[in-house]
Amino acid sequence: MQNTVLILGARGRFGLTAARAFADAGWRVVGQMRPGDTAPAEATHDARIHWLGVHLNHTDAMVAGAQGATVVVHAINPAYTNQVWRTRVLPMLDAAIAITRRLDATLMLPGNIYNFGEDMPALLSEDTPQQARSVKGQVRIAMEAALERSGVRSVVIRAGNFFGGGRGTLFDSVMVKDIQKGRFTDAGLLHTPTAWAYLPDLARTFVAVARHRAQLKRFEVFHFAGYSLAGQQWLEALEPLARSQGWVKPGAKLKYSTLPWGIIRIGAWFNPTWASLVEMRYLCITPHALANDKLVAFMGPEPHTALALALKTALADLGLFQKSLPNSPPAGLARGV
Repeated sequence: MQNTVLILGARGRFGLTAARAFADAGWRVVGQMRPGDTAPAEATHDARIHWLGVHLNHTDAMVAGAQGATVVVHAINPAYTNQVWRTRVLPMLDAAIAITRRLDATLMLPGNIYNFGEDMPALLSEDTPQQARSVKGQVRIAMEAALERSGVRSVVIRAGNFFGGGRGTLFDSVMVKDIQKGRFTDAGLLHTPTAWAYLPDLARTFVAVARHRAQLKRFEVFHFAGYSLAGQQWLEALEPLARSQGWVKPGAKLKYSTLPWGIIRIGAWFNPTWASLVEMRYLCITPHALANDKLVAFMGPEPHTALALALKTALADLGLFQKSLPNSPPAGLARGV
């Protein structure tokens, strides 16, 4: 019998990537979107995704449209401002819990490292103390506590910053924004590694964990390692790609710059998004990585695409990469998929 998954927020970056990953694995996919929205252009002709235009709070209609779903993925991505996070994130999670309870399903949540404060250690495990002082960090801690308290079967898979799967992350809005001009803009530091997740790999991890959901505890947390990358590693990986497109002349280097944090701090007085960005800056300048020992013990090797191939695909998804890369890594280098 075919498994069914309900993706809440299936029009978003992670939602659509997860929908495709579950469909690739043979699942029936129901993709929730707000009433009046249309399916993303790139997914319009994907008959494997059944679109459901129902408001998140309309539990009866949602359950009727996703009848038989055994897994619910909470992929709704709220606006980045602290005001939205204070007022909307927990009610949205409550709605997801209500839907999951009615379906008698397992709720899966993409977690992040907001839970850990500025004093976080360089290697983060599932039992690392969560001491965030930021608004978003405290909301994330409250979300996981609400999941555990709900009694609904649920699993959090925590990952670093996203790249790939479309627009809306630091990768596309800052880091490669000017790559066609031969420039890379680092949100962090040249020699400080931080955690990053290539969305297709993370989505395949959700599928693998969902496949073994019968072995999960009532509430479970896993860490997805992804990549640990500093500015230097980004430069070394992006430069050959930029050169192959003519964005960097033969023998030249990809120009390196950093975000103008001084200007952003001043602008934060007037721009709520910038204010939120400044509050979370520590995640860009504090070295950290995620230990995935528990995840690997549960499901086997973590899906991991070679960085050069992941970046090439991510740039193509943004409509930037036009030419094929000579001697590019074959798909077989996406290990553990």
